[in-house]
Amino acid sequence: MSVYIDLNDFDLVALIKEDDHGAYREIYHRYTGILYTHAYSKLQDREEAKDVVQDVFSSLWSKRATIEFQVNISGYLYTSLRNKILNIIAHKKIESDYADSLQAFLDHGKADTDYLTRTNQLQAIVENEVANMPPKMREIFELSRKKHFSRREIALELGISEKTVKNQINNALKVLRVKLGILNYLLFLFF
Repeated sequence: MSVYIDLNDFDLVALIKEDDHGAYREIYHRYTGILYTHAYSKLQDREEAKDVVQDVFSSLWSKRATIEFQVNISGYLYTSLRNKILNIIAHKKIESDYADSLQAFLDHGKADTDYLTRTNQLQAIVENEVANMPPKMREIFELSRKKHFSRREIALELGISEKTVKNQINNALKVLRVKLGILNYLLFLFF
């Protein structure tokens, strides 16, 4: 083991390319601490920093036969670590954006569901109250609100005066206002 301590990085890399486990261990011991410190400073997570450093060294071993070093081993290890850290950060950003998007979708979907539920409930209440109106008032109100007839068209259709149509519609709205309460009544008029 002491043989490897005295070797420089270039000699160790040459031995690693020849599948020398001792040379690989020496490179690992020389650089693992500094790479871990750098990874932790960027990721702020001890386990993640350990994992990324292990990944760098695993990659070094698996690619040992094909790696061509343009720079020294320390530069190669640092660049490899930096790229893996950037990938992790980018992946976290994607996860965060996805989670935010999903939450916004769920919040929007919930709001839509609440709105539809309340609208359906209000509509059912209105339909029930309209059904309980006297027949002539109900007929005039439905022609006005459902078929969107004007007062004149309703008067001609039913053979009554426009004043009677106006009074019947006003009376129907008063009934609904009392039965529904002011807030629901305003919502009814709005929608």
